[in-house]
Parts: sequence; C-alpha cells; structure tokens
Amino acid sequence: MGKEIERKFLVNGEQWKAAAKGTVYRQGYLSSAKERVVRVRTIEKEGFLTIKGITKGVSRSEFEYEISVEDANIMLDEICEKPLIEKKRYKIAVGALVFEVDEFFGENEGLVVAEVELADEKQKIDLPDWIGAEVSGDPRYFNSNLIRHPYKKWQE
Repeated sequence: MGKEIERKFLVNGEQWKAAAKGTVYRQGYLSSAKERVVRVRTIEKEGFLTIKGITKGVSRSEFEYEISVEDANIMLDEICEKPLIEKKRYKIAVGALVFEVDEFFGENEGLVVAEVELADEKQKIDLPDWIGAEVSGDPRYFNSNLIRHPYKKWQE
C-alpha cells in the first residue's frame, strides 16, 4: 500500500521562481469525497489516475497509475467535476528534500502553495525563507476542495 506524508505551506514573494522551471499540470476529480479522492491528471504528455484515502494528520493512503494522456484528457474534459485545477508546478531542492511549489491559474489564480513529502510525520525540515504559514491541516487548501470553493471566491 502506498502512503503519502506531506506538509503544505503558503509561499512568500517570488524569489523561489528563480530556483526551478515550471511544468504545466491539469487535473480533475472523479470523486472528491473527504473519505476518498479519485484524481485524473495530465503532466505535459503523460496521464495519471490517483486514488487517495482520508487524511489523518499529514498522512494518507495513496495509489497512482499511469494511463494514456488521451484517456486522461477525455476524462478531464467530459467526466471530471468542474472547475478543473490548472497549475504550474516547480520542483525546488532544499537540502535533501524537494519542495513542490504550485502556482495556480484559472479559478484559483493568485494561490501559491508549497508541499514537501516526508518519510516520517516527525521528520525535521529546514524551511527556506520563502516559505510562509503552514496550512497542512486546513482543508481549504486541498486541491480536491479548490474545485468546490475556488481561491478567487474566498473573499466573497
């Protein structure tokens, strides 16, 4: 069984952009229930289907399978809940860890978050100065919740 242990943070400023080249992601959800999430994603010319269990602390079960990009695009366009998540992901090495910084577009434009996957929930991490407040426990920042409550509408 796969397990994901991840912490999530807001990002300050734009100095982090100089550290990496971004890759375009497009993703949608076949199921965005709290108990189980089924995600379809394209990363450039690759497609993936991911199933995630309920989050407990900063951990949850995760299973990911490669699918054809053609199938992924059909699911994104015709079946997935809307709006889709559109973002550019930057992978930035900081010591032995890699922070994945997501710059959102579309309905979530203006939101920038960094995630870091850990081997253990208690693993110590050194945070770069562009990392802001931790939002790991705030479900508003889960991608699956951003389709129901897009960032652009948080002020409404």
